[in-house]
Amino acid sequence: MIDSHCHLYFDTYDGRREEIVREAEQAGVHTIVNIGIDLESSRKCIDLAERFAACYATVGVHPHDAARAPRDYIASLRSMASHKKVIAIGEIGLDFYRNLSPRPVQEKVFREQLELACELSMPIVIHTRESFEPTLEIVRTYADRLAGGVFHCFPGTADDAMRVIELGFVISVGGVITFPKASMAKTAAETPLDKIIIETDAPFLTPVPYRGRTNYPGYVVHTCRKLAELHGVSIDEAEKVTDRTCRKVYRLVETFGE
Repeated sequence: MIDSHCHLYFDTYDGRREEIVREAEQAGVHTIVNIGIDLESSRKCIDLAERFAACYATVGVHPHDAARAPRDYIASLRSMASHKKVIAIGEIGLDFYRNLSPRPVQEKVFREQLELACELSMPIVIHTRESFEPTLEIVRTYADRLAGGVFHCFPGTADDAMRVIELGFVISVGGVITFPKASMAKTAAETPLDKIIIETDAPFLTPVPYRGRTNYPGYVVHTCRKLAELHGVSIDEAEKVTDRTCRKVYRLVETFGE
């Protein structure tokens, strides 16, 4: 099983990372993708990928951090992206819910990173909150040059998901689908299983039965179980399908086989 999106570099996990990775592996999670949100965290993702065989990394600047990106941040990302265990550019996108960076700055930094992804032929990891339509419109202008990617913690409807899929992307769902009456669960149920990957977004969005506590990569098992239930398949089948899709998105097919 693959946790396609987490943040093990957060201080929350200090002193326990080896134990956490081991517990995830014992739970059946063979691959953990740590997602960068700025230059410092992107470097930490690479450090984790070098330290643990199960870990891979992405590098990018989150919309919250767009206003703090240094002038040469693209050059730094380009250099980091050459690492053999860096598998995507992200997490990038727009967040009009918190607006921690001005919207024009968010859009500028998003476009610059999309250009980098096109240049490097790397998939992207997209964050969008209260900004789905403008995010989709920007992505559409680059779609024919992009190497695909994922809209993480997907916020939209099944119809929205199909618009994303038509552009060559997949969606990811996390612990939110285990929450009672969650709209993400309805979207996950109505979206083709082979266009979905699973994530924890640890330490956030912890699934039932641990909701309200710190999230861990091993808890992606609970999301997989719920997704299987929503699609009326076994957890083994849900794991097989989502793992295959994730390997293709992140180009890990050669590592893990078909």
